[in-house]
Amino acid sequence: MPGLRFVLAALIGALLPANACASQRLLIQSTTSTQNSGFYEFILPVFEAETGIDVQVVAVGTGRAIRNAANGDGDLLLVHSRADEEAFVAEGNGIARYDLMYNDFVIIGPENDPAGVGDTRSIDAALSAIHTSGFRFVSRGDDSGTHKKERALWDRIPIRPEDGSYIESGSGMGATIRMTVEMQAYTMTDRATWVAFGDKRDAKIVFQGDPPLNNQYGIIVVNPDRHAHVNVSAATQFQDWILSDEGQALIGNYRVNGEQLFFPNATPAAQSN
Repeated sequence: MPGLRFVLAALIGALLPANACASQRLLIQSTTSTQNSGFYEFILPVFEAETGIDVQVVAVGTGRAIRNAANGDGDLLLVHSRADEEAFVAEGNGIARYDLMYNDFVIIGPENDPAGVGDTRSIDAALSAIHTSGFRFVSRGDDSGTHKKERALWDRIPIRPEDGSYIESGSGMGATIRMTVEMQAYTMTDRATWVAFGDKRDAKIVFQGDPPLNNQYGIIVVNPDRHAHVNVSAATQFQDWILSDEGQALIGNYRVNGEQLFFPNATPAAQSN
C-alpha cells in the first residue's frame, strides 16, 4: 500500500547518515498522467527506501516538461510524446531515450452518448461523429503529450475543429475531465487518469481499443554536458532501477480499483545497462 511504503521510506531515511539524503536529490520533469494516477505515490517510496535518494516531481504537460528539462530545470524527463523526446535527445538535451511503459487513450462522454460514438469502429469515425453531431469536445489545449496526440488524430480525418463546439481548457487532464463531466461533453484522456478520477457522475468511456490510441512513455536522463548541475548519478540510478526487472514488475503491479494502469515494456538493451 502507498501509505505503508511512505512510512517505510521515512524510517529508512531516518536511519541513513544525515549527508546521505542531503547530497542526493533527484528532480523529475514529468507528464501529469503519471502524477494524477497515483503512480508516483506507489513507486517512488520503494526507490527512495532502497537508495536514500529524495525524489521530487514536477508534473506538467509534456511540452512544458520538455522545455523545463531543456532549460536545465530537472535531472530526468518522463513524458509521452516520442517525436519530441527523440528531438530532445538529438538536440543534445538528453543522453538517450528508452521505452518505459505504455497505456492507452480513451474517449469519454455522457452515458447516453448523444453523438453515437460508441457505435463507431475506429478513432477516425469516433471523432468524425462528435464533430458532425455538433456536441462539445473539450481539448486540453496546453501543448501536453495528450494534446499533441489529440491534434494528430484530428489531422488523420482531416478535420480542424475550431468552431464553438471545440473548447480548449488550457488545463491538465484532471481539470479537463472535470470540465467535460460538468458540461456533458466529450474528451480524450489517458486511461490511467480516467480510472483514478473520482467524480465521474454519468460520464463513461464511449470509445477505446483502436491501435492509434496507444500511449507510449519514455524516460531520458538530462545531458550534464549541457547543464553541469544535473545530478546525473541519481538520474541514472533511477533510470536503471525503473528499467530493471524490479522496476518493471512494480509498474505492472500498480492497480487502481483492481485495474492495471500501465504496462511495462522496457527494451532488453535498456534492461541490460
